[in-house]
Amino acid sequence: MDDLGAAFADPAALAVALDRTGYLPDEGLATAAFLALRMHRPLFLEGDAGVGKTSLAQALAAVLGARLVRLQCYEGIDAAQALYDWDFPRQVLHLRAAETAGQHDADQLERSLYDRRFLVARPRSGRSAPRRRRSSCSRPTGRARCTTR
Repeated sequence: MDDLGAAFADPAALAVALDRTGYLPDEGLATAAFLALRMHRPLFLEGDAGVGKTSLAQALAAVLGARLVRLQCYEGIDAAQALYDWDFPRQVLHLRAAETAGQHDADQLERSLYDRRFLVARPRSGRSAPRRRRSSCSRPTGRARCTTR
């Protein structure tokens, strides 16, 4: 479905669809999720562990036929830390090899250190390639975003 925002006529229709997956939203949550889908905006959910933030994301993914990509977030983490990391030992080996080969151009060495080949993807459900610009926590893929914080 190209336009996930048009999948449901109103919040009540979304609530019925979510209920069919086993997730029982209240009127306010169904309205917020409906508006997030319709307006193509993220839905930020906050709450203690176990209150149903991820369950809502799973239910939305199910009713929209979208794949859920889950990323565990916590205070102080940014997208770069959450999605990928640099393979420091390989970078050091690269520097040593460049030094042995007589390469001394500092700018070129620095650029080569931050090449994709030195990126290590962080483990997360549903995605294998590191992406730099995604900072959502739980989200069905597609144009609508459901994010847990």
